[in-house]
Amino acid sequence: MPSATQNQLYTSGLKVAPGSAAKLKLPSLTPRKPQPAPENPLPLPETPELPAPPDISLLNPIQPSRRILSKVDLDRFLASPSYLLITSFIFSISESCANKKISSCSLSSTRPIIRTLIGILTSVEALIEQNPPEDQSASRFGNPAFRSFIDSLTSRMPEYHKKLAFPDEKWTPEVATYLEHSFGSRPRIDYGSGHELNFAMWLLCLNRLALIEPTDFPATGLIVFPCYIRLLRKLQLTYYLEPAGSHGVWGLDDYHFLPFLFGASQLLQHPYIRPRAVHNDIVLEEEGDEYMYLDMVRWTTETKTVKGLKWTQPMLDDISSAKNWVKVEQGMRRMFVKEVLGKLPIMQHFLFGTLIPATEEMSQEHYVMGQSSEASPNGNGVSKPHNHVHEENTWGDCCGIKIPSIVAASEEAKKQGTAEGLRRIPFD
Repeated sequence: MPSATQNQLYTSGLKVAPGSAAKLKLPSLTPRKPQPAPENPLPLPETPELPAPPDISLLNPIQPSRRILSKVDLDRFLASPSYLLITSFIFSISESCANKKISSCSLSSTRPIIRTLIGILTSVEALIEQNPPEDQSASRFGNPAFRSFIDSLTSRMPEYHKKLAFPDEKWTPEVATYLEHSFGSRPRIDYGSGHELNFAMWLLCLNRLALIEPTDFPATGLIVFPCYIRLLRKLQLTYYLEPAGSHGVWGLDDYHFLPFLFGASQLLQHPYIRPRAVHNDIVLEEEGDEYMYLDMVRWTTETKTVKGLKWTQPMLDDISSAKNWVKVEQGMRRMFVKEVLGKLPIMQHFLFGTLIPATEEMSQEHYVMGQSSEASPNGNGVSKPHNHVHEENTWGDCCGIKIPSIVAASEEAKKQGTAEGLRRIPFD
């Protein structure tokens, strides 16, 4: 009967004489060399040095307008001083939050400017009570009362900015434009990362006017920004703001980005919380009030009608497999540069003025279409055709497809008494 070795040789097609199989030498086994980890093709964005505030006595304010009207304009912006200014400001705030809890910053110990900013956001929140939502018969689309809220907000811009004690009141119209566009689109009743970026640019303008100093950056990231996020959540729940884009479910969040960047910086060297902790409800409950990243994930689990990040936000689920928060924070930097500042559907709505200037080569909005960046609603509150372009790989989702509010489903279920908690996907 053939031996096992002979059987192997027969099956491999070799003819071996009986009794000679033992004389064959097997090839030596050489261990494979470990393969190097694949390098990220995107370079890690560094934090440029933040320029000193300009001498505003030599400058004149202008009404901010859109200047990124094509891919060529976007490329010019990415190579401009304003791009470095924006990344320097955002990344400097993020670095100032490194390894700090939210409670490490006390409002009572901050400079008056921080308390003034919180007071303004509190006043904006009061406008929600003055403009209650309309009855929409359980509709999950944006509530038209949001337009009344924006009108009330716009009318109070001079009042709010008077509290900031500008060096010269002539700067109020330019700076106020960014705050006015920080709470969503009046015609479309939606909100997205572009509006969040406008709020950050409002703070950058205050920095350019020497009102917010680098020493205020920790309080800006750990006090002002969480207050802004809480305000936006109330707006989303009240007016069912639609996500500004139909693919938010596949991203980090349907509305926000910067809290993930600042929150990852907070957790950089945390002794026991790891990226996988986003799947632990106990960690989210106990630590969510201190860390923005965990708070954003906690809010997601509370407002979604399906249980499980891999179903609601697959990217967050993928990121949770990172070895440490350093990798997560580096990824957030890359994502901010590529997916926010580097995306034409977002940046074509970006506003440039004197404090955040465009380059001379960039297009002039009124030369191209002669109308504002926000399409004016007609008598029925419906926007006119949009006056900008979309990338080929999008669905026109910055304004073309109405997407129901993500939080509206759970809120309507609560109102009707049919909420049963989070549902699991079958076979999960």
